[in-house]
Amino acid sequence: QEVEGSGSGIIIGKTDSELLIATNYHVVDGADTLSVAFADGNAYEATVKGFDESEDLAVVSVATKDVSDDTMDAISVAKIGSSDDLKIGEQVVAIGNALGYGQSVTTGVISALNRSVSETNEQTGETTESDAKLIQTDAAINPGNSGGALVNASGEVIGINSSKLVGDSVEGVGYAIPISDVSDLIQNLMNQATKTK
Repeated sequence: QEVEGSGSGIIIGKTDSELLIATNYHVVDGADTLSVAFADGNAYEATVKGFDESEDLAVVSVATKDVSDDTMDAISVAKIGSSDDLKIGEQVVAIGNALGYGQSVTTGVISALNRSVSETNEQTGETTESDAKLIQTDAAINPGNSGGALVNASGEVIGINSSKLVGDSVEGVGYAIPISDVSDLIQNLMNQATKTK
């Protein structure tokens, strides 16, 4: 049974031949086809360039020859900031595609730093704790926001929105991967050969 999924991404690079977009691995995992819709509403076919399942990161590529001039004028490469100097209480904005409805913005503060999250496998009931030390924020992060940017007051990307704790009693707890912890990994993924499958 085929299903369609959606997520968010951050334009992190542009070469003569391709636009490079960072997102979560779980956004592209298992996809047969992939398309990227940009801020102006135009969508283009994309391919996975590289991924790291353990860090839940992937880089996808869109061929610049496919992209219209209008879209090129409407987009720009994100400014990458540092997540090393973050302070609790600092204001942040989460940009994404909440519930798959299109671009959305939520705002909040950094609630905590260096959080580790445990995940329970539904089949085995086994609980594992993530190695990643995540940024916790009360900016609303919902399905579809995964892979989107968490930006600081200067508009610099300081995290990649990743997951949301869901539960009846949980409210205002979202997580982001700190950008400084994964910038080398993202650079490596950007430099891989583009996959056609």
